Amino acid sequence: MINVRDLIRKKGGQIFSLGPEATAFEAMRLMADKNTGAVLIMDGGKIAGILSERDCVRKVELAGKSAKNTKVSEIMTSKVLYMEASQSIEECMAVMIDKNIRHLPVYENGTLLGVISVRDVLKEVVDYQKFMISQLEHYISGSR
Repeated sequence: MINVRDLIRKKGGQIFSLGPEATAFEAMRLMADKNTGAVLIMDGGKIAGILSERDCVRKVELAGKSAKNTKVSEIMTSKVLYMEASQSIEECMAVMIDKNIRHLPVYENGTLLGVISVRDVLKEVVDYQKFMISQLEHYISGSR
């Protein structure tokens, strides 16, 4: 199975981000425009937090706040877990399941390469399983 670096290369390293002073409304607009479920909150070139659609719903709408008046710094997750590019997809999947998170930034030698989602990881696992099944079917049919 491939590692996280290979997955980032395959999907592309797009990074969608906002500053901590942006509003939840701006974050939701960016997520809608880019068809993504989360954005990084960057401050001075470093990750200050991550904000997901789920955060916006739970911490803004359900709390009775206004998305146009709520800064992302008020509702973001500031303790951001990440993966190293050399780590395996299996390790990534284990972290996502164990910590109940859907998006992980990926670093290599201190450089942010991109963000992977649980959907990216799941797709890679399914593709790998399809490949293995195909190889086994070819082996079985070739041995008769």
